[in-house]
Amino acid sequence: MSSTFTRTDTSLLSRWWWTIDRWTLAAVVSIAVLGVILVTAASPAVAERIGLGSFHFVYRHLAFLPLAFAIMLGVSLLPPRAVRRLSLLVFAGSLVGMMLVLVIGVEVKGATRWLTFAGFSLQPSEFIKPSFAVIAAWLFSAQKLEHEVPGNWIATALFALVVVLLLAQPDFGMTAVVSFVWAVQFFISGMPLVYVGALALLFILGGFGAYLGFDHVRHRIDLFLDPASGKGYQVERALDAFQNGGLFGRGPGEGRVKEVLPDAHTDFILAVAGEEFGLILCLVILGLFGFVVLRGFTRVYKDSDFFVVLAAVGLLAQFALQAIVNIASTTNLIPPKGMTLPFISYGGSSTIALAYGMGMILALTRVRPGSQHGRRRVR
Repeated sequence: MSSTFTRTDTSLLSRWWWTIDRWTLAAVVSIAVLGVILVTAASPAVAERIGLGSFHFVYRHLAFLPLAFAIMLGVSLLPPRAVRRLSLLVFAGSLVGMMLVLVIGVEVKGATRWLTFAGFSLQPSEFIKPSFAVIAAWLFSAQKLEHEVPGNWIATALFALVVVLLLAQPDFGMTAVVSFVWAVQFFISGMPLVYVGALALLFILGGFGAYLGFDHVRHRIDLFLDPASGKGYQVERALDAFQNGGLFGRGPGEGRVKEVLPDAHTDFILAVAGEEFGLILCLVILGLFGFVVLRGFTRVYKDSDFFVVLAAVGLLAQFALQAIVNIASTTNLIPPKGMTLPFISYGGSSTIALAYGMGMILALTRVRPGSQHGRRRVR
């Protein structure tokens, strides 16, 4: 493709090709290809168990991917200013969707997080994560560089609104992710130490509150802290799958965990990878996630635009945390939490929202004239 676009070509696509981080793009595509393979391996048994066609989830996953990558590539063409404006629209739409969920949403497994129309389910909260990270970065950077703008207070108020809507669903895991990203961005923007202490105390109290106020949170934590009570069915089967897979796996299609795990194609898809393809593939997946995150940090580290730095750090932290939570839940390192493995697990809203977030990462880490020198500024 590099031979198609010459450096003297000034077209939009040519400028995009020579300024985009092609290594990150290649890593994301590789993760998505592995996702197709693993969804194909894991989902037929799940689909048959609930009375659907064997390749129901495979076909739907393959239908979502082209749309997701079109969104990712389209967003990656945008300059930082347009990224910020698009995020404002997505954030506003997601807030409206989350409010509608509480009124007309569909309840699944005790949680009301989805809007259903024309046979398609949409989870608005998936889109609040990347859009809020960019909006918060804009507000924090605005106060940092233009002191008359109360950006910190506005970002905190919006954060509180998002948390209230998430807990009303309820979705404690996503609340934790949004809270972590917001706190990281606030800290980088110059949060006073007294606020750091107060925020840490608030998060600790929030954790206790979630434990006392939500039965499913208390049940999962109790199972995790008390080994004598068992690890929980899905986690125990996942650990058995890793043990059975060994270093090289039992072979494609030879796994058994997908026949008994209801979430084998979503939250516990790494267990299928471990059983059928072994530790080697799991390490490859970990390496690809680590490469995307570290590559993004190195690309944005020297950027002169403070908004770009905060937004990219927030989006990368969010991407990393989602992968860490999924992997740690599957391997019994933390209490189980229903969260997809980025670009690998089956999921429509999740895949499209991740593609939107990755598109913004690619857009913000593009080489831009003057981005490596000069005073940090808001664009």
